[in-house]
Amino acid sequence: MMRLTIFILAISVSTIAHADAFKCVDSLGKTIYQAKPCDENHQSVQINFKTGGAIDKSEQLKRQAQQRELQKQQELTEQQLQQKQEQFLANAKEETEINQTLIKNNPVQFTAYAIPPYEYDKLKPLVQSFQSRLPEIERMRRLAAQKQLASGRCDRVESSELNVRSTLENLVFLVDCSNGESAYFNETELQ
Repeated sequence: MMRLTIFILAISVSTIAHADAFKCVDSLGKTIYQAKPCDENHQSVQINFKTGGAIDKSEQLKRQAQQRELQKQQELTEQQLQQKQEQFLANAKEETEINQTLIKNNPVQFTAYAIPPYEYDKLKPLVQSFQSRLPEIERMRRLAAQKQLASGRCDRVESSELNVRSTLENLVFLVDCSNGESAYFNETELQ
């Protein structure tokens, strides 16, 4: 019987010596050594008998899960930023289309180039400084032109443009008219 036990132990040790083993510890602290990976309910340490090294598989799996979660968060953030940028550009385009429709429908009040579109990827340097407010700029250019016409001092709008007096907190627009009249409007006046 003793010989049989020693023989089985020797075979087990020689088999283990050629492969990895796994130390599995359950929540009560009970430890089991086995040739296959531990299930998810056990803390797992992979032991390499050739090198004598050990890898805490539970920690490795936890780090991998954290990395996957971090990657998901980054992808979600990128997706949200992309959607926000697409919405921003759609809003700017919508305001531009409103401006162009206004000009087409009112050729007596507006020259064809009274409010030329500010295209996001082709902005003039001045407008580029304020590109984060492009939809608002397009809307306020229209409002400034309409306000100048309503004043009675302008017979036809030649141009309505963002002006160099603008700051990020207070945009300023210059409206030029065919009869030589010009007027500045800041965004507070256009609210």
